[in-house]
Amino acid sequence: MSNNVYNVLFLCTGNSARSILAEALLDHWGKGRFKAYSGGSFPKGAVHPLALELLERRRLRTSGLYSKSWEEFTRPGAPVMDFVFTVCDEAAGEACPLWPGNPVTAHWGVPDPAAVEGTAEERRQAFDNACRRLETRIKLFLALPIDKLDRLSLKRRADALGRRL
Repeated sequence: MSNNVYNVLFLCTGNSARSILAEALLDHWGKGRFKAYSGGSFPKGAVHPLALELLERRRLRTSGLYSKSWEEFTRPGAPVMDFVFTVCDEAAGEACPLWPGNPVTAHWGVPDPAAVEGTAEERRQAFDNACRRLETRIKLFLALPIDKLDRLSLKRRADALGRRL
């Protein structure tokens, strides 16, 4: 890896819930060593209200979060990504752009909390579950000795995080 601050892009189809949660979580837990971004192949155009409510309840940053296309990160002048993680099965199966810098990629699929129907409490619980799953993976990712691992080892470990949890 080429720099002291690692850029990480989380992708999901709508960029309204899971990828937004992951962006906020990594920015919080990465403590300046990581800069998180998120995008979607077909962005909804707005962050899901329950995602914002959850982040606010957990006292995590919500300013600057918005639903956007992953194309923002393929344009000239966009930050070069060190890692790109898909967090929904739809985005994992789509043809992703070629990312400048050849980042390490992995799939960390999480069930879509925005698709859950039911009571307000059941819907909030779905968001809590998705957030916990993402947070566990992110903390394990942050514990990796990134500076000491070669690219192939990083890829294997990142992939394993997506399969185990």
